[in-house]
Amino acid sequence: MGISEKKPAPTLKEFCTKRIEPYAKPQRFWIWYRAGIRALLKYPMLANARLDEITSEVTAGFAAWRLADEIQPCSINSNLRVLRRILRLAVDWGLIAAAPKIRLLDDEARRERVVTPEEEEAYLAVASPFLRDVAVVLFDTGMRPDELHRMRWEHVTWPNGRYGTILGIYGKTKAARRHIPMTPRVCAVLDARWKVQKSPDKGWVWPAGTKTGHINHSSVRRDHRHALKLSKVAPFVLYSLRHTFLTRLGASGCDVWTLMRIAGHSNIAMSMRYVHPQEELIQRAFANMGGTASQQIAKTGRHKIGHTQEQRLLKAGRKDRAREHG
Repeated sequence: MGISEKKPAPTLKEFCTKRIEPYAKPQRFWIWYRAGIRALLKYPMLANARLDEITSEVTAGFAAWRLADEIQPCSINSNLRVLRRILRLAVDWGLIAAAPKIRLLDDEARRERVVTPEEEEAYLAVASPFLRDVAVVLFDTGMRPDELHRMRWEHVTWPNGRYGTILGIYGKTKAARRHIPMTPRVCAVLDARWKVQKSPDKGWVWPAGTKTGHINHSSVRRDHRHALKLSKVAPFVLYSLRHTFLTRLGASGCDVWTLMRIAGHSNIAMSMRYVHPQEELIQRAFANMGGTASQQIAKTGRHKIGHTQEQRLLKAGRKDRAREHG
């Protein structure tokens, strides 16, 4: 009858090796895929399962297995998002009919920590010279840590703008490509590093003896913990400095379109997730809103609206009394 038997679906390990890696490596978000795939393939029940055999129960088992290793829920959810994307690609490419519903962990810690200026000063005062340089650039540019790690001298333009600019090119969307103006602090940090490295025209800004040739998240982890302990500042992760920068930028009066562009986001809704007005700013906003009304009450002795209503009532009373007296 011309009906051929459908080929069995590949295992997750085979699919990732033969299809996903060649597809994702040329993309900007390959690092996100790579970290997720490495974690997923460590779980045998998931790595050896065929794509059409992966169910919500299997993914829940993977999450429980990672939790038992004391992995943070945010990291596990990142892995599950990679798996969800992989399975959706398998559907799009006709390998499976439908993808299972993958439930993320509910107790994921949100990175809403905003470092105050006082905490920043205390933290930088005890940080190692290398960590201080990294933190200053993150504080003053709002770059993603991954963007800073892979910064190259070709991306730094000294004469463009008052203090120069940094070209950001790494991110999940095309909006991540943007020019970030340098502050005097950032300019001083990069200028010092450029001179120490003998004024290179190209290469990594933050070279290190890693497989990639540049620093990564583990390069400053020990120094960061030590600085937190010495400064007695409430714990935060370096990614919180991006939230800190964008919150300060929003408080400065920057419009949402410019903030979105500087952050490298593709939509305003995403940028708003990074802006966390502090209690002091909220109280100040309410005080400014109520100031005009309070001043008017002090001048007139009564609220403008209430005064108008009172006049109407008095006029109505006079009319009633006039009718009574004929």
